[in-house]
Amino acid sequence: MGTGGAAAMRTDHGGGGGGANGGEAELSDSLRTFGVVLKALREESGLTQEEFARRVRYSAAYVAKIEQGKRFPPADLPARAEEVLGPVALKVLTAAAKSLTRRAGLASWFRQWAGVEEEAISLYAYECRAVPGLLQPEGYIRAIFDRQIPPLSEQQFERQVAARQERQRLLDERPNTAFSFLIEQAVLERRLGGGQVTREVICNLLEQGSRRNVEILVMPLRQEDHSGVDGQMYLAERDNHQWVGYVEGHDSSTLLAEPKLVSSMLQRYGKMRSQALSHMATVDLLRKMQGAL
Repeated sequence: MGTGGAAAMRTDHGGGGGGANGGEAELSDSLRTFGVVLKALREESGLTQEEFARRVRYSAAYVAKIEQGKRFPPADLPARAEEVLGPVALKVLTAAAKSLTRRAGLASWFRQWAGVEEEAISLYAYECRAVPGLLQPEGYIRAIFDRQIPPLSEQQFERQVAARQERQRLLDERPNTAFSFLIEQAVLERRLGGGQVTREVICNLLEQGSRRNVEILVMPLRQEDHSGVDGQMYLAERDNHQWVGYVEGHDSSTLLAEPKLVSSMLQRYGKMRSQALSHMATVDLLRKMQGAL
């Protein structure tokens, strides 16, 4: 897993896709320090967050979260910052970034993917385990974390629920991002959390699927021609039009950047898109399931 463009990463497995803990995890001292350093360098150059973000080709909201210590900085940030802040900034930020990777217990795996998500111009998700995290209503989120093993403390529980809800703001904040979700019908038939929670899930899927930039398709329970036997996967197209993939499992996750691997994932996703129910057939199925609850 450590070769061929794949980076193995530790995960706080919570289910639901796209990152187990939802993103706004407890702030670490090292992330705060990196953010303070970046802010100081930016202000020394007389730049606002908006001006700096534009020059390094990230959104102002993303830069703000890095400076606040809420996001793990992307690997190319020091190099991009050098173009704007000079060679000293490159040395300082590179050294600070190295200290982050050595920090025991830091959920860097998720912050890296969260950064990819926030900057993506296309985001695809195939889920066979749970409803994708970006589409989970509060009741479903609570059902997910309530069943986490080892169990969470009350403080951890509430923090992670709030974190996942915060992450869902992407659907509002990224109207020009193309979102596509493929969800196995079995995930909905399971009725995790009970009938009321499942009604909330289906209602939310119908609502989110009505956005012009969001596609939600259901893979039928019976599908003899099914290309998803390798399990869940996530794909994101960055603003430079390069694609990266992401998969996760029991206490582990992998970010994939090797073009050959990502190409295979894209081909697989495209094939599954053709195997899933159409948009209208998906809506009809969801309404039928909704009426049966």
